[in-house]
Amino acid sequence: MTRTALITGASGGIGLELARIHASKGGNLILVARTKTKLDEIKSELESKNQVKVYTIGKDLSAADSAIEVYNEIKEQNITVDYLINNAGYGDYGLFEETNWEKEALMIQLNIVTLTQLTKLFLPGMISRGGGKIMNLGSTASFQPVALMTVYAATKAYVLSFSQAIHSELSGKGITVTALCPGLTESGFVDAAAMGDSKMTTRKLPTAREVAEYGYKAMIKGKAIAVHGYKNRLLIFMQRFVPRSLAVEMTKNLMATK
Repeated sequence: MTRTALITGASGGIGLELARIHASKGGNLILVARTKTKLDEIKSELESKNQVKVYTIGKDLSAADSAIEVYNEIKEQNITVDYLINNAGYGDYGLFEETNWEKEALMIQLNIVTLTQLTKLFLPGMISRGGGKIMNLGSTASFQPVALMTVYAATKAYVLSFSQAIHSELSGKGITVTALCPGLTESGFVDAAAMGDSKMTTRKLPTAREVAEYGYKAMIKGKAIAVHGYKNRLLIFMQRFVPRSLAVEMTKNLMATK
């Protein structure tokens, strides 16, 4: 049976790779991102290569009413969303006292509000049909405060908590919610967050494809939390034995400039 996946932030990085993976399995797609021309290029690529249907929506999801506008457009097109993948999001780097509030306000809107509202809008249909999958993009930053990325880490802590809670609420209803929590990835995130001077960027980063493949498999299996990378999983496990005050100091050292 053909499943249609709605993927936000699908014009590049992990979102684009998730779209390619889903299309390769014969699934139809709804792709959402700010730049529709880029999405239409991806649409042509995926439709010609995989014989699937791709619908594109150019929308800035950091805008207040964007979630309901996306929902209404999909409803008008009479498209059923089987998989909801809330991938869109961005971060910022620097001392909180020096970072830009306007950018942070839009980050909160995108990373938290839009993600939550899209889930709220599409979940009832999944419940009525008795099945569906949701994947929300968290981060290894979801598991502890991160100095120098204060607001971003806080938004991702919300994503993890929210995803785990509704995964539990939906038990037995045929719907699973997966929080995909990658570390830094070769996805354009570093440049968008202006993290080029951080020590964290000196190590070899996994590719967006690697993270997407891991996350897609975890979503299909219905895993509640999916942390990409053995070292990331080990670090998160070790945090259970480290006082929270020490954990945040460790992240501050890791995030500091080279």
